[in-house]
Amino acid sequence: MKIYITGLGVISAIGTNVEENYQSLQEEKTGIEKIKFLSFDSVVLAGEVKLSNDALIEKMSLKNGFYSRTSLLGIVAAKESWGKNSLNQSIRTGIISATSVGGMDKSEKYYRQVLQKETTDISFILTHDSGNTTEKIAKELGINGYINTLSTACSSSANAIMLAARLIEQNKLDRVLVGGADALTQFTIKGFHSLMIYDNEWCRPFDENRKGLNVGEGAAFLVLENEKSIEKTGNKPYCIISGWHNAADAFHQTASSPDGKGATLAMQDAMKKAKINPNEISYINAHGTGTKNNDLSESVAIKNIFKQNIPPFSSTKSFTGHTLAAAGAIEAVFSILAMNNNILFPNLNFSQSISETELLPQTKLQQVENVKNVLSNSFGFGGNNTSLIFSKI
Repeated sequence: MKIYITGLGVISAIGTNVEENYQSLQEEKTGIEKIKFLSFDSVVLAGEVKLSNDALIEKMSLKNGFYSRTSLLGIVAAKESWGKNSLNQSIRTGIISATSVGGMDKSEKYYRQVLQKETTDISFILTHDSGNTTEKIAKELGINGYINTLSTACSSSANAIMLAARLIEQNKLDRVLVGGADALTQFTIKGFHSLMIYDNEWCRPFDENRKGLNVGEGAAFLVLENEKSIEKTGNKPYCIISGWHNAADAFHQTASSPDGKGATLAMQDAMKKAKINPNEISYINAHGTGTKNNDLSESVAIKNIFKQNIPPFSSTKSFTGHTLAAAGAIEAVFSILAMNNNILFPNLNFSQSISETELLPQTKLQQVENVKNVLSNSFGFGGNNTSLIFSKI
């Protein structure tokens, strides 16, 4: 059974829709800057979406209801992806969304009210639950069938895409709107600082002198359909999702295994699912956070799989920052853009390869003859590793 991708939507630090994101990728324009909308007690670089909450509400013409920034970002991307689709009783439709911090931005406001002994606004924490964003999106679009939320750290939305594909493959659903969203919060920025893996300069994925990540925010959603659904909707597919796999190595609470075991298994079995060989991968959109541990582990895993024939690879987190649960979906959209335009995106800020592996990422935007299969990696805390493969029809 072929599972088609017919809808794309994205908002990130480099654009508020698919077209703007693609334009920034082509122009090699990073969105990582000094934060403007999140109140913070020091200067920090992050991939902040360039719209305030009020501007997002106005953009979506939202009226009553309490919305976390995570929900606002999710609604923007989900509506773009959903497009002109409508509900049809003969098309079993579901929605799966992912997030890691949920409505933490509103919870932080409530927390400050409590600390400062101010009158508290309980509505701030009503949006905290991870499922709240999914429910908000489902309500906006009128989806009332299967509704689910995943939270597996930085692999969350990749796992959501994998679950959507499996539900369609198992004939449980015909069409799924799937993706993820996360917003910048003090909790996440300070949390990564406490782990000593936040770079106060621009992040440098796969570079010998990398110091850590820059957190980002954003959302992305995709529409997955089977043939029955496409026959009724008339949607034109961008590509198919041909392979997927999750492998949890459980090496450490936050660190990746130094031998790249989980990442190796995820990539290897995703290709097995897609029924392709390593030499058929045209491009890897790597997880590539810019941290010492992750980039070395992923580099080792890539060498484990591809040996001396390393395909072009890059991390687009140097454009958007690490968008946490949204990363897998955002980078899935970028992977599909690379495939449909036969283009390789650059790994910004790279100057020197990691001494242990000596891998050289793609450093310049490059037009190529054919990007046929793209491997997209998303690796989360606890060794929750997921690889997806997108293929031309």
